[in-house]
Amino acid sequence: MGPFFPAICVVLLALNAAVWLASVGPEDYPAADEAERTANNDIIFDDYRGKGCVDDSGFVYKLGERFFPGHSNCPCVCTEDGPVCDQPECPKIHPKCTKVEHNGCCPECKEVKNFCEYKGKTYKILEEFKPSPCEWCRCEPNNEVHCVVADCAVPECVNPVYEPEQCCPICKSGPNCFAGTTIIPAGIEVKVDDCTICRCHSGDWWKPAQCLRRECLNGQTSS
Repeated sequence: MGPFFPAICVVLLALNAAVWLASVGPEDYPAADEAERTANNDIIFDDYRGKGCVDDSGFVYKLGERFFPGHSNCPCVCTEDGPVCDQPECPKIHPKCTKVEHNGCCPECKEVKNFCEYKGKTYKILEEFKPSPCEWCRCEPNNEVHCVVADCAVPECVNPVYEPEQCCPICKSGPNCFAGTTIIPAGIEVKVDDCTICRCHSGDWWKPAQCLRRECLNGQTSS
């Protein structure tokens, strides 16, 4: 057969192997192909679109079923387009609310402050109090403190005094005025020295007293 026979056999075997590999398709290895896709995707999830809804914990709900997703306290309805959740317009929380609960779809105030705070102290609603001798205050229903400051009349003397627990100054010695540097009572003539008699202005205590020079004891006179 000559030396060319082995070479011809090798060529024929190589051609047969190439033809066989070309005829093999992906459908001939279904198990291997599925294993490769699984390895590439790690985990294959079921597709529930148009069939149901899945919450955060993986629980599946049927179309039309109401449920509460883990991130919200408002109910949702499972639809073909996915969960449709209520988004109500919640009422505003009272600014004086001291206890708020979030158990429902909207936060709810469970306790409103029923007292007033004023200068570090607390007072009941409608309670009246005097933080100082000149102030009269009341705790209003809106938790605010309203105060009235006394309007003191002008004392009719030049030496008024303030008594403890009293708001307005008082004239312990009655109405008076200045005669020079001397304080004299109002309503009468007062001899301030041997030659001078003074009297306070009627109603005008803040004005200096009216004084007249009279005959002096030593016989000298002046006016």
